[in-house]
Amino acid sequence: MSDPAPAPPDPLKGLRGVYAAILVLESIAVALSMLVLPKDDPGTNSIAITLITGLTVLMVVAAGLQRRPWGLGLALGLQVATIVVGLVLLPALAVMGVVFAVVWGGILWMRRDVQARMARGELPSQQRAGTDPDGS
Repeated sequence: MSDPAPAPPDPLKGLRGVYAAILVLESIAVALSMLVLPKDDPGTNSIAITLITGLTVLMVVAAGLQRRPWGLGLALGLQVATIVVGLVLLPALAVMGVVFAVVWGGILWMRRDVQARMARGELPSQQRAGTDPDGS
């Protein structure tokens, strides 16, 4: 008896690493936004530092949670929170949040394309075990 062929790899698993990498890069950029805080209002600065530090820590934690089914939703929620905090406290953070939102949009567009190709059976990983990707 022959052993059954191993299950084909899931192409969407590779995107999880991309999500995590984007979150880590974004957390670094968010942390660096503390360098442009205005120095004239210490009360606002302490709130801003607390919120920015919280966002940074949550993004790093969320990068590790991308295996969970709700990991992507958490990442996108943190993206919205970054833009909102930026609009309220620091316009430079809002601009950076919008730039990363465009990056997330591109990644989600690629994810949708991969899912559509999987549904049509165009990806080699979706073919039956023992067949050539060429179809021969």
